[in-house]
Amino acid sequence: MTVIAFLGAGSVVFTRELLADILSFDELRDVTLALHDIDPERLETAELIARRTAGQLGATPAITASLDRRHVLDGADFVINSIQVGMYEATVRDFEIPARYGLRQTIADTLGVGGIFRALRTFPVLDGIASDMLELCPDAWLLNYTNPMAMNVAYLSAIAPDLKVAGLCHSVFWTVHDLADLLGVPLDEVDYTGAGVNHQAWLLRFEHRGESLYPRLDALLADNPQLRRRVRMDMYRRLGYFPTETSEHSSEYVPWYLHSDTEIERLRIPVGDYLGISADNVKDYHATRRALLAGEPLDLTREATEYAPQVIHSMVTGERRRIHANVPNRGLISNLPEGYAVEVPCVVDRLGVRPERVGALPPQCAALNRSFVNVGQLTVQAALDGDPRMVRQAAMVDPNTAATLTVDQIWSLCDELTAAHADLLPAALR
Repeated sequence: MTVIAFLGAGSVVFTRELLADILSFDELRDVTLALHDIDPERLETAELIARRTAGQLGATPAITASLDRRHVLDGADFVINSIQVGMYEATVRDFEIPARYGLRQTIADTLGVGGIFRALRTFPVLDGIASDMLELCPDAWLLNYTNPMAMNVAYLSAIAPDLKVAGLCHSVFWTVHDLADLLGVPLDEVDYTGAGVNHQAWLLRFEHRGESLYPRLDALLADNPQLRRRVRMDMYRRLGYFPTETSEHSSEYVPWYLHSDTEIERLRIPVGDYLGISADNVKDYHATRRALLAGEPLDLTREATEYAPQVIHSMVTGERRRIHANVPNRGLISNLPEGYAVEVPCVVDRLGVRPERVGALPPQCAALNRSFVNVGQLTVQAALDGDPRMVRQAAMVDPNTAATLTVDQIWSLCDELTAAHADLLPAALR
């Protein structure tokens, strides 16, 4: 029987969606679901969701829940990682402290000082997960959803090169979905290839029945000045390839926008957006728990199936799929650094997740990706070497941070964030 372990199962909305997708496949309706969280109430809620979902779908999985991570990893075939180290309180610190220095962020989970310190909080837990998996389920696939995706996948590749890891993110799919809807083209008739780094990949091909859809997007933008007032549209018009993450995300990976009041107004950038999203997630958790305890049914309506259930189904059944995933760059993108995590098309079947070689990105896209990768490489190396100076050097080369703060301010900010996150960080970096 297939065993699927959930780490961070208390992320209840995401767990509900994944469970609904998994148990909707006929071949996966009797899997074993092994749930883990470090918060007893959230773990209890996740178990309630699993049992309610199974009941509503008429599925018969075996369900276990444990506060002991090793218990749920023992014998697992797949491990879905969706942990958030420090939870909402750490996210608030990642926004409020930089804001006092005048540094604007929108999401702060991938790059910038927010991404750097989220990574440094996560790495010690990844150390434990990797060690436990290599001992207890060495053949299992780790399907990572936790951000910062690229830094986490690169770190895991460095500390546990034998671990099977695929980083899963829906940004490429939903970018194509939303563009197809904008252009009035059926999604199932669109062919596309995305490549780059997670949250800053590029639609290299975007076609309908063999013809590029970019001329149609160009015409739409030319006729719609309001549509041009979005960061992604602005970047596309200047770079020639569409970025695969939202305007909110994209704005904080480049040096051009967030330091300028004029640009924030022109492109309608919602500074601090993730604070509201995170607060809503907390409200959703409490609302879901109340509904479960009241015996109310869950809303299991799904517009699209998440990647992890598709990956598991393909590996179990052999049904071949093509997705976009994050893996170490082993000759996949020739003009990005070797070994760092890249997002590329992958074929999935019984043989696992097999990335496709892309070759060289357009030079302007690779150039922007390299400034993105510089931050991640230094952050990963800082943790591997236990070098606090390198943490600050990572912040110094971050595009948005460098465009906003002096080097003295950057070092002082890193000092303050280090003190604020304290024991969540690797000991050598405190």
